[in-house]
Amino acid sequence: MDIKPIQFSTIPSDVPIIVAGPCSAESEQQTIETARQLSDMGIRIFRAGLWKPRTHPGDFEGIGQEGLKWMQTVKQETGMLTATEVARRDHVEAALDAGIDILWIGARTVANPFAVQEIADALHGHDNVTVFVKNPVSPDIELWIGGIQRIYNAGIRNIAAVHRGFATYAPTVYRNEPYWHIPIELHRRIPSLTILCDPSHMGGKRELVQPLSQQALDMGFNGLMIESHIRPECALSDSKQQITPKDLGAMLDTLSFRDAFQPEEILDVLRSKIDACDNELIDILARRMEVSREIGEQKRQHKIKVVQTQRYDQILKRLTAKGQMQGLKPDFVTDIMQTIHEESVKQQLD
Repeated sequence: MDIKPIQFSTIPSDVPIIVAGPCSAESEQQTIETARQLSDMGIRIFRAGLWKPRTHPGDFEGIGQEGLKWMQTVKQETGMLTATEVARRDHVEAALDAGIDILWIGARTVANPFAVQEIADALHGHDNVTVFVKNPVSPDIELWIGGIQRIYNAGIRNIAAVHRGFATYAPTVYRNEPYWHIPIELHRRIPSLTILCDPSHMGGKRELVQPLSQQALDMGFNGLMIESHIRPECALSDSKQQITPKDLGAMLDTLSFRDAFQPEEILDVLRSKIDACDNELIDILARRMEVSREIGEQKRQHKIKVVQTQRYDQILKRLTAKGQMQGLKPDFVTDIMQTIHEESVKQQLD
């Protein structure tokens, strides 16, 4: 794919792209006032969701087409570029007719190739529009690249990827686990692709937006997509992760910006992969010990001895064989499993 880095005429090419605005456009006053405050800070791209794919029926699903008039007012009054999410053909057609500059495809939609193809078909003949493709809900890089390819095949060349983290059943401090190695691999495969980070959906909490933003910039992301609302505590969606324009301005002042994805920073990129793997290891070990404690309780209730030698031997045999198939030495796997087993026994005895 011959995708070139995105450049906006109102944003210098040597600074990160900052996209900001509320999760949802809720009222004309809320939308326009948020945009005014962001514009006064120098933000040049305003985002607001009009159609909101929600988990449960009855939740606020967006204001719909009525909000397009508010977005037009934002553009006229502030000169900002406007961006909104689309999930169907009619969303695309309405947004383009209203002069929306940037369309983004959300994580739930990217997970459905039929839906992405419907959007791609609606984009044919609109070569000048910019499209952001968020990562799918699951950590599947091929599905993410496939979504980008579908938009590219529709003739769109102004494409950016947005990393917003991945859903996981495991307990985690984040709303969506970062799994930084996945966007790093995306950059390796499509080096010229503009990649933004959405720390709001990744963290799910206001206090996590700043550290996640800094991590993304340290790894060379091209910019940030952040949710900002004039009264976040009253927001109809994602109230816990939105920050006020004033707080956003203060946060941006604390960030250290680097050149995007420079070759000399490849060691930092690889270390980030190691960090991501280490974080996954800790999460997995914590879950394993939780199960060990549950097993210990069952053994106490049924008067079963804690150490089951035959079971441990079976585990070692199976995992050393699996490790060899993946290039790990048997002694290495044995040493690790012995340490894990010893801790597991302690957890069952406590």
